[in-house]
Amino acid sequence: MTLEHEHTVEAIQARLATETKPNYIRDWVYGGIDGAVTTFAIVAGVVGANLSSGIILVLGLANLLADGLSMAASNYSGTKSEVDDADRLREIEKKHIDQDPVGEREEIRQILKQKGLEGQVLNDATDAIIANEKVWIETMLVDEYGVSPIMRKPTTSALATFAAFVLCGAVPLLPFLVSIPSPFIIASVLTGIVFFAIGSMKSRWSLSAWWHSGLETLIIGSGAAGVAYIVGYLLKGLV
Repeated sequence: MTLEHEHTVEAIQARLATETKPNYIRDWVYGGIDGAVTTFAIVAGVVGANLSSGIILVLGLANLLADGLSMAASNYSGTKSEVDDADRLREIEKKHIDQDPVGEREEIRQILKQKGLEGQVLNDATDAIIANEKVWIETMLVDEYGVSPIMRKPTTSALATFAAFVLCGAVPLLPFLVSIPSPFIIASVLTGIVFFAIGSMKSRWSLSAWWHSGLETLIIGSGAAGVAYIVGYLLKGLV
């Protein structure tokens, strides 16, 4: 069986020396799925109500910009809240270390004890961690508060969400920009491909097989679009 990376001394040193970077796949998947779902839901609802292609384009483009910016802003605010909270907790721990170093040392000791260390090894490990204030604080953040040591940048998260939303959300509108027969069927096929592609891509960061993850996302997106089509069809007499 082929392993994901080597475990020689040199390979481990090189891998650990490389700066760990945040992963923005969550933001891409989040924005891509929502962009494709909401835009295709508009297309399906308008087609179900038997309205013109012009209305599809107007509502679809408005959704791409307005909803895309709204999602990006929400993701920015949510991610920034996580970063701000981590900074707040970091300042609290720094103050506690300055004012009560003995108590904070005991907290580190208790944390390491829960990990199975004991005796002189426990004492040595505790002393080694508190010898570096930055390591001391980061250890407290992770083990006392559950804060991730790797934080995503709010601006990058927002841009990733917006870009994925617009790119994937534009796909259901493409067949209506040109004069081709059965544009809704083509839009349905293209959007289904987008759903499946997003699901297959995110399987790289999970234990699911690529086809299973792709089908799961395809079913979720198709279900949302199907509901929109049915609602539009049932309410078309009101328009």
